[in-house]
Amino acid sequence: MKAPFSPYLDAIAPGMKTLVAALKGKYDYVSVLCTDSVGFAASISQRAKAVNHSTMMTERGNVIRVCRDGLYSEYAFNRFDPAAPEKTAAEAEQALEAQFALLKETASDVYRTAALPDEPCVLHEEMETGTLPEETDLAALVEKLSAMSARGVAASEFALDCRLSAQSTHVCKMFLTPNRDMRQSYVYSEGVILPIVAKDGRVEYGYEGVSGREGPEIFDRLSDKVETIMKSAEELLSADRIEPGEYEVIVSPEVSGLIAHEAFGHGVEMDMFVKNRALGADYIGKRVGSDLVTMHEGASPEIQVASYAFDDEGTPAHDTVEIQNGILKTGVCDALSALRLGVEPTGNGKRENFEHKVYTRMTNTVFESGDSTLEEMIATVKYGYLLKGMQSGMEDPKHWGIQCILDRGYEIRDGKLTGKVVSPIVMTGYVPELLGSISMLSRDHCLYGNGGCGKGHKEWVKVSDGGPYMKAKARLG
Repeated sequence: MKAPFSPYLDAIAPGMKTLVAALKGKYDYVSVLCTDSVGFAASISQRAKAVNHSTMMTERGNVIRVCRDGLYSEYAFNRFDPAAPEKTAAEAEQALEAQFALLKETASDVYRTAALPDEPCVLHEEMETGTLPEETDLAALVEKLSAMSARGVAASEFALDCRLSAQSTHVCKMFLTPNRDMRQSYVYSEGVILPIVAKDGRVEYGYEGVSGREGPEIFDRLSDKVETIMKSAEELLSADRIEPGEYEVIVSPEVSGLIAHEAFGHGVEMDMFVKNRALGADYIGKRVGSDLVTMHEGASPEIQVASYAFDDEGTPAHDTVEIQNGILKTGVCDALSALRLGVEPTGNGKRENFEHKVYTRMTNTVFESGDSTLEEMIATVKYGYLLKGMQSGMEDPKHWGIQCILDRGYEIRDGKLTGKVVSPIVMTGYVPELLGSISMLSRDHCLYGNGGCGKGHKEWVKVSDGGPYMKAKARLG
């Protein structure tokens, strides 16, 4: 079925167009982004059950953006009477003018940027979904997840708990300018199994998730993973610490995604180029990885939780090839950063919600596949590890350092898995060295979209990342 566009946004559209028209004569550029997104989040354990209607992207509200003489200002609001749009236009103008006056009075050092272009565009897209979150029988879903939790606890003698979470959001956004009318509707969902096991005073956790631009039907896929992830968590109860050093490694698609996200995610968000805060700006057109490395970023190359028709500035979704055969070709950018840098926007302008400003943000970040099998890759390793499970990561865009916290490593000696497990693992390195050491890629690849990504310590948005299995050299500790 098609995810139906918000009747509320359809109803206020004429009034919003009148509002835009009322402001048009006073500013060099005017746009309004309107959102109406609904959903639910359920959390289940052996001790508690909770359901609410708040997710990362549930919201209802609007934000006006204007430009005059190279200066931009915004006004966010969530009360709007479509029968009296001139009233809101007057309130917005008063707030916007106060902001412009403050900039002038304080002699603030600001970026002066040309007015954004406003080419005509009409785009109304309702994307496919199985079911809708607002039509989900939440009581039945809680019962289903509770049964999975009970199965998980029963599957392991060491189980303390088996927690599950499930959330689904129906996103509707409308972007209007004097020449544009863009509307989109889609559903994304994500679910997680988190087992907790203990033995002899040692407590360990597992993690397994599903995600996609799909409806709540995706949660049925969690059922097949319950017993497997409980056994996986048990492995960590007897895992050893790794001896720090440089190793041959094969990383799973989930870890490939973490590397893509941390190595060439924030580091090539081009609003960082404007502020001279990213080393990537100096490497455009230069080698940053082996010939095998090609990486895509954008809302259109894959279908996952961060796949949309247009971003929060009305730029259509792109497929941006950031790295091609090891050469850094470009970064990604929002519309204002694109104007400041003299490049084309890539559809990566995203807001945490209507009350937050736009930043350049990642969408789907993924390494292209190769032509090897996992078995062929393992057979080439003299001594090293197969790394799986992502816990967290961070980078230094200014100096291209990277740190990835991984769940576990499976020892490989003489081309064979020995059965030894080490955990946890910290993988560190200099981005061009790590990517330059990639020597094999598997034929398949996967994307993962659980959780979110912050800009600094805030500004959380949905992203996904992934890739194939990759063989490289890395420092582990």
